[in-house]
Amino acid sequence: MSRFGTEITSEDIVDTLSFFDSWEDRYKYIIDLGKELPELDPSQRTEENLVRGCQSQVWLVSRREGDKLYFDADSDAFIVKGLLAVVLAAYNGKPAEEIKAFDVEAYFAQLNLLKHLSVTRGNGLRAMVQRIQAAAAA
Repeated sequence: MSRFGTEITSEDIVDTLSFFDSWEDRYKYIIDLGKELPELDPSQRTEENLVRGCQSQVWLVSRREGDKLYFDADSDAFIVKGLLAVVLAAYNGKPAEEIKAFDVEAYFAQLNLLKHLSVTRGNGLRAMVQRIQAAAAA
C-alpha cells in the first residue's frame, strides 16, 4: 500500500519542496518520490486503467474502503511516477467529499509546478486529477 496521502501528505511535499533552491533539485526530489510508489501489478496495467491525455503511459486504479478512496498508480516514466506521488499525497486515503473539495490548482500553485512542466505533462497531470475526482464522484 502506498504511503502517499497517509504518511506523506500534500503539506509535507509543499514543505519539502520549499527547501530546494533550484528546480533541478526539485525534479530530483519528485523523481525520488516516484521511486517510493509501489509498482502496480501487471494485471492492473489494462486499457481500462490507462489515463487518457498523458504523454507517458499512466495507470490508475481506485478502490473504496468504507468512506475512503485509495488509489494505486504507475507510469513508464520516472518524472511522471513522481508527479503521481505528488497527486496521491493530496488524494489517497481521503473521503470522497474531501477529494471533491480539495483545491488542486492552489496546491499546484504552491508547488510552483505547472510553469516548470511542458504543456503536455501539465495536461497529463490534470488528466490524472480528473480521473481521481471522477472516482470520488461515482
